[in-house]
Amino acid sequence: MPAFSLKTYQSQALQSLDRFLAAAGSSGSLAHAFAQELRHNEPDEAKALPPYRADPFGDTPCVCLRIPTGGGKTLLASHALPLMARCWRQADFPVALWLVPSTTIRDQTLRALQQPGHAYRTALEAAYGQALMVLDLDATPTIAAQDLGRKAIVLVATMQSFRVRQTQGRNVYAFSEDFDAHFAHFRSLGALAGPAAERLEKVGAADLAEVGQAVLGAADLGRVKHSLANLLALVRPLVVVDEAHNAKTDTTFDTLKRLAPSAILELTATPVPRKTNVLYSVSARELQAEDMVKLPVMLAEHKAWPDAVRDAVLRRHHLEAECQHEARYIRPIVLFQAQDKAGAVTPEVLRQHLITEKLAAEHEIVIATGDQRGLDGLDLFDPGCPVRHVITVPSDTYFVV
Repeated sequence: MPAFSLKTYQSQALQSLDRFLAAAGSSGSLAHAFAQELRHNEPDEAKALPPYRADPFGDTPCVCLRIPTGGGKTLLASHALPLMARCWRQADFPVALWLVPSTTIRDQTLRALQQPGHAYRTALEAAYGQALMVLDLDATPTIAAQDLGRKAIVLVATMQSFRVRQTQGRNVYAFSEDFDAHFAHFRSLGALAGPAAERLEKVGAADLAEVGQAVLGAADLGRVKHSLANLLALVRPLVVVDEAHNAKTDTTFDTLKRLAPSAILELTATPVPRKTNVLYSVSARELQAEDMVKLPVMLAEHKAWPDAVRDAVLRRHHLEAECQHEARYIRPIVLFQAQDKAGAVTPEVLRQHLITEKLAAEHEIVIATGDQRGLDGLDLFDPGCPVRHVITVPSDTYFVV
């Protein structure tokens, strides 16, 4: 895969993050550093700037880079992690938790970050070489105690994996013998005693009562639980939150605080007003200047869904004809958002309509929802891939080519 160089607005966003963290480290004040950086980006003295909102993370930096859809947020995050580790954490080999909104996005992100030669992977390897581990939660038992501090470790997970009100019964909060060596190491350093251990979850009666649990006994009540969540809290990970507008609830805040992050970077196109510290904002015009999007965006309203479907298919045909004149291969794909199973126009209904009305061939259509994984194993960038129509539902998020 060809290397991706950063666009101007991506480099400027990273420079803004670098300046903010450096200023926060030297001044000891997140609010001062935030105001200083906003004034750097908005030099108009007459313009009122929003204050830094310390709640709910206190002294832990939590800022957002607002990047419009299609602006390369994942590539930006791949470059931001080494920057945050170096500038804020002063860590040669950090632990990072990369949180995404859905299993589909998790699988896509994980695959790209693990793929040799991919731009995301290359950005991390430029900082850490082969001393790099990119894992999903199922693979965390493969992390050895000696890997901490000697390898950069990136865990890619959905927010739902951690976001709970009650931790019992959830794998990331469960006692696991796989982490015994890690906790033995931290115990030898004195990290499991004193104030630092107060935030760690302890073994309780509910843990002893879990079905199938055969490791813990009454003597373990009150001891630090050997869980992945506690391990993360000990190492104080850097956290990236993709599509961060979905992560602005009290439950999510409590979840993140439980993991004791050292810094939080939010990425979204639509930050939640009055709940987000937007450090740097990129406009759609900046994306257009870098040929990342094509403006203007044309919208058309239809009162009947079959009309909208037909017009979308015709527009795709028109765009594909235009693409024949391009030097590189381009295949437009329509993303249809059907209704869930409670609605009238479900993915299956829409798929059958496309086939019956001869708007698309069967092999050109895939359904990609939480239950139907039609995109799994497909390379949409392959000229031999026949897919031209992807059907999903509102609760799932997919990228559009």
